[in-house]
Amino acid sequence: MSLPLLSEFVILHLGLGSFHRAHQAVYLQQLIEAGDARWSLSGANLRPDMAELLATLRAQDGCYTVETVSPAGDYRYQRIGAIREVLPWEPSLAAVVARGADPRTRIVSFTVTEAGYYLDPQDRLDTGAAELAEDLARARRGEAGQTIYGAVCAILRARHDASAGPVTLLNCDNLRHNGRRFRQGLLAFIEEAGMPALASWVRENTTCPNAMVDRITPRPPPELRARVREATGWDDAAPVTAERFTQWVIEDDFIHGRPDWARVGVELVDSVAPYEEAKIRILNASHSCIAWAGTLVGLQYIHEGTRTPAIRRMAFDYVTEDVIPCLDTPGHPSPVDLPAYRDVVLERFGNPAIRDTNQRVAMDGFSKIPGFIAPTVRERLARGEGIAGVAVLPALFLFFLRRWHAGTLPYRYQDQGMDEAVAHAICDAPDPVTAMCSDAGLWGDVAGDLRLVDAVRAASERVRTFIEEKSR
Repeated sequence: MSLPLLSEFVILHLGLGSFHRAHQAVYLQQLIEAGDARWSLSGANLRPDMAELLATLRAQDGCYTVETVSPAGDYRYQRIGAIREVLPWEPSLAAVVARGADPRTRIVSFTVTEAGYYLDPQDRLDTGAAELAEDLARARRGEAGQTIYGAVCAILRARHDASAGPVTLLNCDNLRHNGRRFRQGLLAFIEEAGMPALASWVRENTTCPNAMVDRITPRPPPELRARVREATGWDDAAPVTAERFTQWVIEDDFIHGRPDWARVGVELVDSVAPYEEAKIRILNASHSCIAWAGTLVGLQYIHEGTRTPAIRRMAFDYVTEDVIPCLDTPGHPSPVDLPAYRDVVLERFGNPAIRDTNQRVAMDGFSKIPGFIAPTVRERLARGEGIAGVAVLPALFLFFLRRWHAGTLPYRYQDQGMDEAVAHAICDAPDPVTAMCSDAGLWGDVAGDLRLVDAVRAASERVRTFIEEKSR
């Protein structure tokens, strides 16, 4: 297969959704505009659900517009040309594998949802998951798969066979310790597929740095194309919109080179952990809190909930009372100014121009509770401290889940980590609070702890009062 000429070095990114195009691609564009054009992006998707977008980007030679807006309502527009190649989707992923096996490809990056890692509460690969089992069967036949493990395994096998050299595997998503956990899952997948020689090569010839990414990127609204055309004159069929704020923190552990990202504001550090914990527990968890609460009182957008004093207070108290004391202790001070970060996050969420929907942010609660919320519960309980602030979040989710169960949510709820039978059983239980708090998939080793049950029950009464007051 012949491959088009790109730049000297290539990053193959898997997942050409709005976030990648408003975040990683923008950083590379800024580096190119600063005079360093040694790197370019090749983009692909692992599933067929975005075929129309891929075709649009191909027709535009990978170019598109990013609209950003500040909390003060200042709009700016930037043309992005860093994606030099858009690979069309087809079931074999042959073009994706070929690009990944090209010696110029030095980084394979990807954006995956929490559920897309198929890890159980002990971080073991859930080989019983249907999609993963299908991909293991494909891998044993020498085929690529549609999960991140099935695709990357095929890329690395081809790279090994072509003697194409080492490659960095770079996560660009919200999973805590994402590089380490992905590497663990990938090696387990390769071993399970019966390829011990490839697993040995992967251990020696790849690195998987942990990384933290941040930029609120809502689904592009229907009117965005007309807004871009009016502001810039470009008739762009694939624009994206995002907030002005952006952040990217990466552990500087690249095995075969990387762009000079520090030149354009990327933070390259020895450990991403304190930045990651601040972002996941303060931003991500608060985002979900506001989305669940806003939905319960009939709001559509995140900024509406953030500007509702009672909802803002829930998020503020959760961070102030329970999260900050966990992340900033005398023995382990945080390098992040956590109160300032909390305030900036709430200011960002209150940006009315972003029009980020509760529907988008509320999704995947069965992955977000164990990933974003349970760690704070676990740490507070281990120290004998109260959890009144954090308990509000699972209480909100339970009310939200019971509306889903009853079919009264105002939108379709998507949750890759949810077993619908388990979710319905929680809602049908004589005591849904105890049922939810006893679910090991959500809470791990604190599942069933009476302190958790009691705190969520008390929080549920506060949530019930809040909903009733807002419904009058």
